[in-house]
Amino acid sequence: MKTKILFLLLNLFALQIVSNASANDFEWGNATVYFVITDRFCNGDPSNDVNYGRIVDYGSEQLNAATFHGGDFKGMLQKAKEGYFTNLGVDVVWMTDVYEQIHGWMTGSGAINDFPHYGYHGYYPLDYTQIDKNYGTVEEFRELVNTLHSQGIRVMLGANLNDPGYPTLLDAVQYGFAETGLTEQEAAQHLREWSFDNFFANRHKWNGWYDYGWVRMPDENWDENNPLEATLFGMPDFKDESNEPVKIPDFFKRKWKQEGKANDAWVNPSARNLRKDRKWYPMQYVIAWIASWVEEFGIDGFRCDIVENVNLYRWKELNDACNAALEKWKAANPEDVASTWTDKFYMTGDFDCASIDYKPQYAAAGFASMVNFYFPKQGDLDGIVYTWQAYADSVATHADWHPFSYLNNSYHRDANMENMIDCATTLLLAPGVAQIFYGDESGRKLSDARFNVDSDQAFRSDMCWNDVNLQQLSHFQRLGKIRRENKVIGTGRQCTIDTHTCVRYNDKDKLIIRVKPIVGQNINLSGEFADGDKIIELYTGQTSVVSNGMASFPRYENNIAIINAAAVPKSGCLTINNTGIAANIINITIFQILFISFLPFNCNLFIKNAKNIIVATLAISDGWKEILLVIVF
Repeated sequence: MKTKILFLLLNLFALQIVSNASANDFEWGNATVYFVITDRFCNGDPSNDVNYGRIVDYGSEQLNAATFHGGDFKGMLQKAKEGYFTNLGVDVVWMTDVYEQIHGWMTGSGAINDFPHYGYHGYYPLDYTQIDKNYGTVEEFRELVNTLHSQGIRVMLGANLNDPGYPTLLDAVQYGFAETGLTEQEAAQHLREWSFDNFFANRHKWNGWYDYGWVRMPDENWDENNPLEATLFGMPDFKDESNEPVKIPDFFKRKWKQEGKANDAWVNPSARNLRKDRKWYPMQYVIAWIASWVEEFGIDGFRCDIVENVNLYRWKELNDACNAALEKWKAANPEDVASTWTDKFYMTGDFDCASIDYKPQYAAAGFASMVNFYFPKQGDLDGIVYTWQAYADSVATHADWHPFSYLNNSYHRDANMENMIDCATTLLLAPGVAQIFYGDESGRKLSDARFNVDSDQAFRSDMCWNDVNLQQLSHFQRLGKIRRENKVIGTGRQCTIDTHTCVRYNDKDKLIIRVKPIVGQNINLSGEFADGDKIIELYTGQTSVVSNGMASFPRYENNIAIINAAAVPKSGCLTINNTGIAANIINITIFQILFISFLPFNCNLFIKNAKNIIVATLAISDGWKEILLVIVF
């Protein structure tokens, strides 16, 4: 009986270590980010698949590659509740922009394989003050964010200060800002003769869209070689340099009047008061609209689009507005676990061809990183230790900057998809932020969009829930959890031991990482552990003993060994911030911790050792009374 009680006690202690490390020891520089295109992830509510007069089925997968496919907040919530993100070790979910997108299609080049292209990806905002109906309602979004927060997961959205998206035929007909001569049904069709370039060039036919005070127009002869003046992919460019007051465009006023209270379920409550004319310049409106999502839902960060095309001081204004909005949300939601988080609002950016180079001017503007386009994509284990060394050196050099690396992104599938096991190893053990592109972990295949003019759409196929590569998923899960439970991986310093071995360390922790270990061949621990020390290989859970500064294990899986001390030192005292835990316990091993499942309640555990007696006080929430265990052994 004594043994059973002691086993329970030790496991509860281990549980507290794992769960609170996950929740309270978060650092953005060590984050594992899961990027998801909401429309392509999981369809939890088919009733919201078609809205605004859009056409979603043009008769073939090839033509439907860029229509809305039905993914929504309910689908993401379903997967969150199933533990999909926590099982991956994810501590940030970055979802595509939730703002209402343009209603109509884009492109219309006339090419035989041209196809309709909608704003399913979130890059074509129509209305920043409300949610796109294809994704779900305000309250569904709130439940999703709150659920992720309760799991210790931060939430990121996208922020775009560049452009208002394309004016489409369907929007023009619905809100009366152009003379098309088309009915709404006709405007929704993929009419090849209605090339966007021709439509946009006939500026004089427009009535009440964004005017010259808001955006650059083709007839103004802007310098397209100047990134601060160039239009992006032909989209009208916000005049972010302007400090001249403007009024809200007329089409917005017509739109909001037409929608009335029947649209309240999708309107961001914190943005409602921002739907009126003020003596503001264009960026004041846009920044206020975007920051209102932080104030209403407690959004934790933004990935900012093509940052070099916007003046730096505007990004600083956005960062300041978002930090202020986040504090307002925390004050208004003290019961939410996220209100206790102390990290500031996070911003990363898409900067053309950025690597891990430090950009002090962007750091001063509020950015913590730029998305790293140059992370190696082939899963080459023979050179990865040296890449990691460069990344770790960068982390150590710049306290306000870190790498933000990925394998695949929204436009390019760069990774060697036949070698995703090794690719995952190189990414998830890299210093800095590791960003998983949805489906990298599951073996998601390309769509037939690869045969179209815009083959980028092929990279945004539907999530493969019925065809998951379980071996690949398991590898991502195991590495993700190890990464989350050992923040030294992302933020620690590195010492390279040899071509395949390095030690990652900080003031409290250290890990030996070995790629391509060979059974029967010792791993050089380089004096990091003393002879006789018991160690554990975290990936498989095997233990060994250090001998002559070396160690080996009977088997290895997936070309990786991650080595740590297997026991808390006898003289050590383990403390976990904000948990009420203090311990001086003998032989609580990391092996035990790895195989602990979470309990469905919160608990605080205080344990102290006094020779042969452990006194434990277990205080359990939800109405449970305090339990005192005294074990003599």
